[in-house]
Amino acid sequence: MPHSYGVRARTRHMFAKKFRDHGPIHLSQYLMSVKVGDYVDIFANPSVHRGMPHKFYHGRTGIVFNVTKSAVGVRVNKPVNGRIIEKRIHVRIEHVRKSKCQVDFLKRKVENAEKKAEKAAGKPVGAPLKRVTKGPKDGYYLPAAGADGVITTIQPLPFSDLI
Repeated sequence: MPHSYGVRARTRHMFAKKFRDHGPIHLSQYLMSVKVGDYVDIFANPSVHRGMPHKFYHGRTGIVFNVTKSAVGVRVNKPVNGRIIEKRIHVRIEHVRKSKCQVDFLKRKVENAEKKAEKAAGKPVGAPLKRVTKGPKDGYYLPAAGADGVITTIQPLPFSDLI
């Protein structure tokens, strides 16, 4: 067969609903509140063809720059010939999810604010505000082999032909 270069080429699994995930779209998807500056994940819903993003943007994370009645404008980075271009696309709300990419950052930001408030109050602050990489594990000695503590040496058997 001839090779296909269409808009939806090579999207057999990408634009297919998952197992036991068929049926109508939940109303909460349409009632999702999205503001300018929010991080969203573009995840195409194959049951809605209107406002579907191109297959390249499926699974990408972007920042909302515009909100309309039934769609959102998203800024997404796209690598093109060794440089990164910021693309602005409009996608219907069915194809967008709130991103969880900043959950850890926002949680750490609140914790750091609490630590700074404690330090300003005069209490000693234990852990530093910056993230610290986990160091190597502590060293330890293995217990001696065998019940009597004597190390046994194993020697290979000499070759013997079985014929």
